[in-house]
Amino acid sequence: MASEVDRSGRLAALLPRGPGHQFVFYGDACSGLPGLPHEKTFAAVNGVVRRLEPLPEFVLFLGDEIAGLTADAGALRAQWRHWLDCEMAWLDRVAVPLWNTTSNHTTYDAMSEAVFREIFADLPRNGPPGQEGLSYWVRRGDLLLVFVNTMWSGLGGEGHVETEWLREVLHHQRDARHKLVMGHHPVFPINGFSGAYQREIGPEHAGPFWDALVDGGVMAYLCSHILAYDVQVHRGVLQVCTAGAGTAHRMPEGVEYLHCAQGALDGEGLRYQVIDSEGRVRERLSWPLQMSPVSGWRSVPAGVSEAPLVGAPCDDRIVLLRFQGRAAPAGDGTAQTLLAAFDPEAVGALAPLWVGVCGTEQRLTVVVGPEARRSPHYWHGPSLAPGQPFDLQIVLHAGMGPGGLLWRASEESPWSSLTAASAWGVERLGWPTHWSVGHASRGPSDQPFRGGALVVSSALSEVRV
Repeated sequence: MASEVDRSGRLAALLPRGPGHQFVFYGDACSGLPGLPHEKTFAAVNGVVRRLEPLPEFVLFLGDEIAGLTADAGALRAQWRHWLDCEMAWLDRVAVPLWNTTSNHTTYDAMSEAVFREIFADLPRNGPPGQEGLSYWVRRGDLLLVFVNTMWSGLGGEGHVETEWLREVLHHQRDARHKLVMGHHPVFPINGFSGAYQREIGPEHAGPFWDALVDGGVMAYLCSHILAYDVQVHRGVLQVCTAGAGTAHRMPEGVEYLHCAQGALDGEGLRYQVIDSEGRVRERLSWPLQMSPVSGWRSVPAGVSEAPLVGAPCDDRIVLLRFQGRAAPAGDGTAQTLLAAFDPEAVGALAPLWVGVCGTEQRLTVVVGPEARRSPHYWHGPSLAPGQPFDLQIVLHAGMGPGGLLWRASEESPWSSLTAASAWGVERLGWPTHWSVGHASRGPSDQPFRGGALVVSSALSEVRV
């Protein structure tokens, strides 16, 4: 989608729908060194931020501002000074506050932590003991911003984060209408790039950390580190990774792009747009999802029928699916089809979209294969209890990339992204013309559903950002 640009080159910022906040968040420039390539790429992204109309109320930078990673404190200070006094000189930091998180390029040992505190001497000193000036929180009216340190040397360094202080802050500031938490490392893997501590927060911290976000009513955790844009949701809380502020290489190459993200918070929720270095809006999201009650979704007949929904999921439209029934008895681990979507004319081709359960644990599985003779990608969810009733709702949201295959157990339950190791989602899927309920409709090996009372319903819902 092209961004709205007026004749002066300005870019239209998303604005709150009533009282609220509008801001920019981005990360990973790895600059601070004059004349090197990242200075140029970072300048291109900053050029986009400078064109926003109106300018943001504040800016969140999610780490790796500079190349850092030096044992020379003087050289580290010089990188920071170049980043702040030259590369960010365009930003009036009095009128538009800039808040930064710690990160692996900037706070990698006790010396670099001391330099960070020195450079950002005006940051609040309200963090946990020993992390004053590294972790902190800011209150702006009805908005709470919490900046966590996923690097503290006192806990073990990279991928370690303190959670009790976070829980206490969220509790004491529980009257805040909007809550955002910022940190450098993701909690959940991005694009299949996984590795405890180095790529995401360590497993002993991840669970308690996310529990604190859910219990504290946080809207989103904003992070960077993995050089990509990605959004997922887990138990109703968004994880948004935006690491495109200037580091030249991408993960994976050819799929990701340099970018910043501009967001707006209001009484209806969070909206944001991801803008590339040429000023084009590439991806966007409005959260929470708005959809019709499941009681109004259209029933899909058993067996093979023409697809009841016309048109594929796209940025402006999501596909909703509901599966009700009784799970098969325990013991057989072969795949069972809930829904297969296919084109009858594509003789010999596998179904490009398959929803079912796999393994002896009867785990919800979605398979997306948009290209013939190329390995499909898999998404996994909860297991079904053998012989027990189930009621699963699934969303296919092309605007959320690989995180856009979501599930929940009821209308009252929060949404969670299915687990995957993909850099893309249903946005690559050409919408099949026929659906098959309860079996794959591909010859004798059609992977039938072995449970009972299977009922499938579906709906389309418009998405407006």
